[in-house]
Amino acid sequence: MNDTKKRRNAGNASATWVKGQCLCGNVEVEIGFPARWAWHDHCAASRRAHGAAYATYVGSWRSRFRFTKGEKSITRYEDKASAAIRSFCTRCGTPLTYERHRSPTMVNVPRALFTNRTGREPLYHLAIEEMQEWTYTGEALKPLKGFPGVVWTGAGKKRGKVAYLL
Repeated sequence: MNDTKKRRNAGNASATWVKGQCLCGNVEVEIGFPARWAWHDHCAASRRAHGAAYATYVGSWRSRFRFTKGEKSITRYEDKASAAIRSFCTRCGTPLTYERHRSPTMVNVPRALFTNRTGREPLYHLAIEEMQEWTYTGEALKPLKGFPGVVWTGAGKKRGKVAYLL
């Protein structure tokens, strides 16, 4: 292991660490508490990488980030168009990191990997202009009768007849 990797894995000895893991538990990460920042990313690349309306990340200084388990089970994808590198668990496909060439001292980690607090609430939205019209934006929800644990927006307003052009 080269010196850079040793320093990266050693992390910052004075940091309090917050642990996270992929879906299958094969890969574990830690970041120093508190995280540097947190945000919601609405860009198409993050939506597709996560298979979700948007991805929520916490940013960590590279010196306060480490893999603690499963480094051999990580694959990396370099997106040349965005100059970003994303890493995933090879076993379950969970997104693990998002690194940008323009920010070499930072590592961004999906917030969902952590069950405990990271010290930052997501206050920022990136690429908000790319937010999809089907994204939940906080409208009122009510229980769906006969389906415990399922909520919905309701049938909505009744619409008039629609004219179809042939």
